[in-house]
Amino acid sequence: MRRVLIVGVSGSGKSTLARRLAATLSVPHIELDELRHGPGWVPRPTFVDDVDAATAAPTWVVDGNYSAVQDLIWARADTVVWLDPPRWLAQWQLLRRTAGRLLLRRRLWNGNRERWRDLPRADHPIRWSWRRHPIYRQRYGERFAAPGPGQTFVRLHRRREIEVWPAGWPNWHEKP
Repeated sequence: MRRVLIVGVSGSGKSTLARRLAATLSVPHIELDELRHGPGWVPRPTFVDDVDAATAAPTWVVDGNYSAVQDLIWARADTVVWLDPPRWLAQWQLLRRTAGRLLLRRRLWNGNRERWRDLPRADHPIRWSWRRHPIYRQRYGERFAAPGPGQTFVRLHRRREIEVWPAGWPNWHEKP
């Protein structure tokens, strides 16, 4: 594992696993949200170029699902990990994360913070995750049916699998 992409719906645990795996492998962690969101949540115009430059490196762990860079990253990854928890679990984790960010006023990428007034928005991660869960299941299910040459695909469903997965490498092989 030299170039690892971690995908999944919002709240599935992508960033948590990516940080842990990058530290374990001693490779850079690239969080696509950080490259995407400029101050004031304004999309950064250099997003695609920044992702291209970051993933040109020989080693990395990337987490995220942005369609604008999906083909680029999938083509460069030697390992793709799909975090596919049940919808209720992803929502629970996302609600806990959002509450913590709101109550503690945590700074995110480029000085941004989640705000109470944004909760009703259609593109808020809670609502986004709920709608995208079945779409990601279909999309990633199709992609996992045909791995690229030299790629390893790993699909993890449960928190316990996610917690123990890297320790079992390279003997972990789960079919989608």
